Formats: sequence, structure tokens, C-alpha cells
Amino acid sequence: MTQPTELTELTAVQLVDGYRKGEFSPVEATRAALERAERIQPEVNAFVRLTAEDALARAAESAQRWRRGEPAGAVDGVPVTVKDLLLLRGTPTLRGSRTIDPEGRWDEDAPSVARLREAGAVFLGKTTTPEHGWKGVTDSPLTGVTRNPHDLSRTAGGSSGGAAAAVALGAGPLALGTDGGGSVRIPAAFCGIFALKPTYGRVPLYPASAFGTLAHVGPMTRDAADAALLLDVIGAPDSRDWSALPPAPGSFVQALSDGIHGLRVAYSPSLGGQVAVRPDVTTAVRHAVEQLAELGAYVTETDPDITEPMDAFHTLWFSGAARVIQHFGPHQRELLDPGLREICDLGARLTALDYLAAVDVRMDLGRRMGHFHDTYDLLVTPTLPITAFEAGAEVPKGSGHRRWTGWTPFTYPFNMTQQPAATVPVGADGDGLPVGMQIVAARHRDDLVLRTAHALYEAGVAGVATPSPQTTRYDERSEPSPS
Repeated sequence: MTQPTELTELTAVQLVDGYRKGEFSPVEATRAALERAERIQPEVNAFVRLTAEDALARAAESAQRWRRGEPAGAVDGVPVTVKDLLLLRGTPTLRGSRTIDPEGRWDEDAPSVARLREAGAVFLGKTTTPEHGWKGVTDSPLTGVTRNPHDLSRTAGGSSGGAAAAVALGAGPLALGTDGGGSVRIPAAFCGIFALKPTYGRVPLYPASAFGTLAHVGPMTRDAADAALLLDVIGAPDSRDWSALPPAPGSFVQALSDGIHGLRVAYSPSLGGQVAVRPDVTTAVRHAVEQLAELGAYVTETDPDITEPMDAFHTLWFSGAARVIQHFGPHQRELLDPGLREICDLGARLTALDYLAAVDVRMDLGRRMGHFHDTYDLLVTPTLPITAFEAGAEVPKGSGHRRWTGWTPFTYPFNMTQQPAATVPVGADGDGLPVGMQIVAARHRDDLVLRTAHALYEAGVAGVATPSPQTTRYDERSEPSPS
């Protein structure tokens, strides 16, 4: 009989295959994932709440369907976590904030959650976020600091930090995150897992984000094959999102087998010298790029025409944050994360003309990237120029950065252009902290991103980074046999 520890190490694809063959059940997998979540929670703080009773009930229903040979969908019985910015029916969505009343009705699912529910997925609980997802690390006045599985003194990144830590430590192979400036890619890179920010509109979003069309919903998983499986499920239209795309032209899972032979890849190690990248990061990413060439891609070292769009991004981001708290009274404002309150004050002073000027910058950046992809199928960069830094800080100590955007120059531009972008774990620095490589494609070519990442996993270049010895003690404690 497969033991719980082994079940937590399996991908969603492997779990479904095991259910189909009768090797283990969704109940066993769910119990193993819940036990892992409970064990990591005191030190890593990945969860806002666990929904164990509901999860086990859904797992039991799934087990019955599998025994009949009638699964409800492609992820029937697979444990999934949901970032606490997305609605999960029957569970409060508190957004990392002390200003939200947990006694609300909570009677609706977000579109991505609804598609997973229809497909029989098992919801383990809600994962942590900074307040309203405003920054690139995960700590909030409501839930405190979420820590990195590889070094508990370091940040897990953000804003989907709880989701990344949960996947990295085996508390569910699938996670839903959100990304408005890098928020699935940043924590995935810091924690050593895979994450995809799909083309805007590929995964519907409701309620609409205050950050507008910068905000995407994306898969956070153990590998690219799991992300393709998840995207096939959640990438369906929903009438509540007027900007949602029509159904994808084909299955993302089926596209994985197409390989990367002949793809034209542009490798930009530092955006033309605009970004200071740590040597360990550069080395790991360059090695992975060399492997792309060995797998048959045509690689050229060149840079996209990206001039620093930070001021325009800040205008869009800060004004969105100001909109979140527009109707808050003085008492509610006092409860906010001080950093969030600061950018909200800045955003409130921006004018409509300021906003429209930022939109002009965004549209021009999108035009330039569209032209770039006339020549190159893919752009490859480091996901981040650094590895995980101290937990509880918005920026690395001594970096000179004022805001989180200072150390995420490779991620947020592609929220402005709405392109698909993924991070793949491709190694570690001298301290054993994961390094991520970013893969970007033209809008609507999510398949190319997933194909390329999958090729790296198949070649053994990419893989889930093993947490450090300090977290392996979670596995050393005795575990009960599955029932």
C-alpha cells in the first residue's frame, strides 16, 4: 500500500493515474495532504484555514465515482488549495485583511473554483496572501508572515506565497494563485515550483480585481504537465467575466508532446544591462538555456525593447489599491498594512490623466512586444535577479529599493502586456535557495510556454527543488496508515 508521505510527493497526473488503476484512493491522498498541511502550518504558515471536513467528504464522493469508473473530470479527487483572494463557497475570503467580516454569506465560487468543483477536485483550504495581494512577499496584519520551505528565515515570496509553500511541501499538488505583477511567478521561483501566468482572460476572474486587467489567475504546480492539466479545467469562459476569452483551440495537455524543436528563443540575461542579476542566478539560467538549444531550439542572446515601465506600472497599481479602500473610514484605514496604506494615499492623488498616460505606456509596450514576437517565439529571462531574502520585509535589506517592484523587474512588465509567462525551477544558489527561469510567449500562446517548460522537465533540467533539512523533519514524525 502506498504510504501518505509518498502520496504527497505525487503530481496530479500521477494521482489521477493511481485512482484510475485502483492503487490508492482520493481519500488516502486527501488525508495525506491534510496531514502534511497541518504539520507545516506552525512554522511555514501557508494557510489561512484548512477545510478538512469538507475535503474528506468530497474525497469520499470522488472515491465512489472512481470505483464506478465515472470520474467527474480531469482532476477528480485531486487535492487543490485556493489563494485567499478567490471566492470559495462556504469559506470566508478575507484577503489578508482585518477589515473584512468573516461572517459574510460566502455563497459563491470564483470561476476557476467553480470549474474545479464541477471537475471533482478536493479543496484543502485557503492559502495566505498579503493584504489584498498588494506586494511581492506574503505577510499581512491578519495572518502574519509566510516563510520559505527551504529556509524558514526567508520569505516565500508573494503575493501567492502560501500557495507556493504548500505545493513545495506536498500540501496538495495543485494550487490556484493570482498574479498582478508577478504574484504566482515570484513565490514559485523562491520556493522552487512551477507557475504560469496565462494570457489575460484565459482564466476568468470574478469579482473583477481592483487592479483591473493587470490581474490574472494562474496554476501553481509541481511541474508543467500538472499546470497544463489544471489550465484545461479552469481555462473555460464564465459569463460573470466580460473580458474572458473563448475556449482554447485545443487541449494544453495534448500540446505538451509537440516538443520545442525549431522554436526561436530569445535569451535576455539582464534586459540589456538594465538589471543587476546575481551570478548564481545567471549561471543556473544560462545552463537551462543551453539545454534548450540541445533540445532543438534556436537560441539567440538578444533583448526585447523594454524601457523601464515602473512609473507607469505604479500609476496603475497604486490607483487600483486606492480604489480598494476608497470607502474605508478612519478606523478601517488604521487596520491596514502600513505599506498598503501608503501606496493607497499615493494612488488617491493620481489624476485620470495620469492613469491614461500610464495606459499609453502600457499599450506601447504591448505593441513593441508584439513586434518582438514576430521574430521570436519565446523570450527567456531569469524570473527574478535574486533568490529569497529575509522574511517579513518588502525589499531585501540594504538593496536601496523602496518598493517590491524594484527587485521584480522581469515579472511585472508582462502583466502590462497580458502575455503568458511561466517560471521553471532550474537550480539553486550557493545557499541552496531555488532559482527560477522565466519563459514568455506572445499573447494566446500559452501552449508554447507549457511545451517548453515540459521539455525541460522531461530532460531533467527542471524539477521541484527539495526543501532543506530543516523542513524534512515534517517527514520524520510517525504517520498513520491510510484507512
